[in-house]
Amino acid sequence: DGKTYKLAANNGENHLHGGIEGFNKKVWRLEDIGATDDGAMVKMSYISEDGEEGYPGNLACSVTYTLTKNDELKISYEAETDKTTIVNLTNHSYYNLAGQGSGDILGHELMLNADKYTPVDEGLIPTGEIRSVEGTPMDFTEPMAIGSRIEKVEGGYDHNYVQNSGGGTLSLAAKVHEPTSGRVMEIHTDQPGVQFYTGNFLDGSITGKDGKVYKKHYGFCLETQHFPDSPNKPDFPSVVLKPGQKYTTQTIHTFYTK
Repeated sequence: DGKTYKLAANNGENHLHGGIEGFNKKVWRLEDIGATDDGAMVKMSYISEDGEEGYPGNLACSVTYTLTKNDELKISYEAETDKTTIVNLTNHSYYNLAGQGSGDILGHELMLNADKYTPVDEGLIPTGEIRSVEGTPMDFTEPMAIGSRIEKVEGGYDHNYVQNSGGGTLSLAAKVHEPTSGRVMEIHTDQPGVQFYTGNFLDGSITGKDGKVYKKHYGFCLETQHFPDSPNKPDFPSVVLKPGQKYTTQTIHTFYTK
């Protein structure tokens, strides 16, 4: 709306994961917990006050996690604001389908339903270009082992993939198979992008469940979202939320074995 808002720079000159204290570091209010026709659910809410981390507007947001009867983890987000603002919520869970702490994820077979991706600069910020994956190590349109070409990608994978669906309706975005265990995870989302990250900065300094140490490539992330740096890239899908509008989005992780 013609005003300049400067967000916290917490990753060099860039703003990452919502700032110095992103939503992952906030205490959320328990709104509801129990059983539905779908399965077991918990709903949490948070109000981000006007000016927090530099963002305009009081943002009232909620996230509902449902464990369905069909072995799904369903994540539903909602948000409303009283000033025009920027909203791009996602889930940053790390996965290792062989079992946490069991080694790297380079043998996992990944399919991404994306013919294009957004190249990045030295700071891992999208340049604004949308480029075809065809004939490159970025191509996961057919199932490929994550580690089969990772050495050809400087630093490893940490890139936004442009979903063929274009977003707006729930569609298959990704499928991961771990051959040893037989475990499979499918991800359906209504978001236009998926950030694929291969734990490039895990260095053994983080201890997880059961005292397991997480080293480089010991987990991967598939973060369903709008494209990174969308506020500064007018050709990217908009992440602007205005008063009177309601932000709603859903991502579903489905688990099974084969």
